[in-house]
Amino acid sequence: MTPADTGASTTVGAAAPVADVPDSRVAPGGPGYRRMSFALFLAGVATFALLYSTQALLPLISGDLGVSAGDASWTVAAATGGLAVFVLPMSALSERFGRRTVMTASLAVAVTVGLLVPFAPSLPALVALRAVQGAALAGLPASATAYLAEEVTPKALVTAIGLFVAGNSVGGMSGRVITGWVAQEWGWRVAVGVIGAVAVVCAVAFRMLLPRPRHFRPGSLRPRVLAGTVRDHLSDPLLRRLYAIGALFMTVFGGVYTVIGYRLTGAPFSLPQGIVGSIFLVYLVGTVSASTSGRLVGRLGRRGALYLAGGTTAAGLLLSLADSLPLVLLGLVLITAGFFAGHSVASSAVSRTATHGRAQASALYQSAYYVGSSVGSTVGATAFHAGGWSGTVGVGLVAMAGVVTITLLGTRAARRQAARVPATA
Repeated sequence: MTPADTGASTTVGAAAPVADVPDSRVAPGGPGYRRMSFALFLAGVATFALLYSTQALLPLISGDLGVSAGDASWTVAAATGGLAVFVLPMSALSERFGRRTVMTASLAVAVTVGLLVPFAPSLPALVALRAVQGAALAGLPASATAYLAEEVTPKALVTAIGLFVAGNSVGGMSGRVITGWVAQEWGWRVAVGVIGAVAVVCAVAFRMLLPRPRHFRPGSLRPRVLAGTVRDHLSDPLLRRLYAIGALFMTVFGGVYTVIGYRLTGAPFSLPQGIVGSIFLVYLVGTVSASTSGRLVGRLGRRGALYLAGGTTAAGLLLSLADSLPLVLLGLVLITAGFFAGHSVASSAVSRTATHGRAQASALYQSAYYVGSSVGSTVGATAFHAGGWSGTVGVGLVAMAGVVTITLLGTRAARRQAARVPATA
């Protein structure tokens, strides 16, 4: 893919193509592809199920611990914040010790902490455990996308990463649906314990299924080398835009799904906790939009797909303002579809653009992405407390305006570069 195709002025660490060398990486239908995809799908399920295990339970946590919506939202923000802070160091470890090793260790620690979370005696203890859990999960996202970039053919990369993101959506959905119904009968502590047990099963199956990497080459842990790689990535205009887009999409998603439980359990809807949890079945839409993002890019191009994803998310936000449950649900469907499509497109573009230090490139994206989640959950909850649902929607619309603006800047940059490239190039 040329710089004009991607909107990049340069491709980070690009190497000259080697002619007539057979590509030994895995392609759809090839040996090990399904096993690899399913293993990383399960990793995605465990990651999102654990990371957002308290999100649908915030009203119950508020009532049990006697805290406000803003205070309870820290059980989500602490986990995503811990992931955002530690994703870059964990990516460096994966460059040295291997993607498979780091992902396995990360899941092991995260599920262990997940089994301790139900016994947290107070909000500070709960927030602390969630921060540790998020830090442990930091080894998954960047390592997974780097693993796929190394082991899967470039043409199949968007689809493969889309399947990993689809696992995220299934984990987020199942976690919220399960916790909603379990919590309605036995309370939020039992609910998060059940999620911890489900994550244990996913972690064991992941380790048994994921093939050993064939194309990984150990890198250096020297701080100077790591700093140079990070500097290379941050100096690339396309990567900077993709990082910002990921953060803005997640600001919307984090804000909406942190607050939606409060809105639906309150007037005029007054839904029970189990029904509120079942509403997260709309995540299935995200599973579809993430797994089909490769075809969307093939038809519209990367920037066209981002415009569509941003517009779909904004339309969903506006629909959700209605005091009609069917319209609110339709709004959530559009928000979820737009978010997962945008995230899949942006994250796969990062992996394709960076040709060295892929784990660090992906880690920077994930860091920005989860900073967006932390900001979205806290700012969204604060806006809800101050101005109701319309305040949360306002935050989301500002973020989507940012996505469109950044994508427009990329479009203009690509056109300027294309004008400088000779017609025969």
